[in-house]
Amino acid sequence: MVSFVFLHLSSVYPLFFLEFSGEASLQCSNAPHWLKGLIMTKLEKIIIHWSASAYYPNATDLEHYHFVVDKDGEVKPGKYKPEDNLNCYDGKYAQHCGGGNTGAIGVSFCGMAGFKNAKNPGKYPLTFKQVESGFKLCAELCKKYNIPINNVMTHYEFGKLHPNTLSAGKIDIIYLPCYPNVKANEIGAFIRQKIKWYKLKFFS
Repeated sequence: MVSFVFLHLSSVYPLFFLEFSGEASLQCSNAPHWLKGLIMTKLEKIIIHWSASAYYPNATDLEHYHFVVDKDGEVKPGKYKPEDNLNCYDGKYAQHCGGGNTGAIGVSFCGMAGFKNAKNPGKYPLTFKQVESGFKLCAELCKKYNIPINNVMTHYEFGKLHPNTLSAGKIDIIYLPCYPNVKANEIGAFIRQKIKWYKLKFFS
């Protein structure tokens, strides 16, 4: 439920309503430290998704993610640049993570449409070449934007950490078809280890 709070501060702090993630958030220009802001000067995290679509990006995928990785491991940029998510009040940003879009880069693997469970992953299971390319991309983004690897997480992890947002209950990524022995609650840590390896090897 969205709750609205009216503050008589308009002459001091211009107010803007931002992301609706189950709760309304306020942004004040030159706001005091006690007023949580949603306009940032630095990208601080990467959220990894699967698109729940086919193997190649469609218009919706490109609008909602900064980068998409297709079946063949090819990386395609989305409609919005990562920097567009520094300021989300104007609506011109990649809306990939309800409650966590501001300051967050969205990277998505194309595929997993029709996923039910590990035994029935659908017609578009993520490929080895695809996920490894995505892990390398995340390592490069961590280097470029000085994002700590511990600030890289799956959409599923973000939802677990923030149960009052629209990301709660998301299932990407709870299964990696090319790494079937990695348990759902271990996938985030597994991905971060992969990203760490790529960063040390190629971007140190």
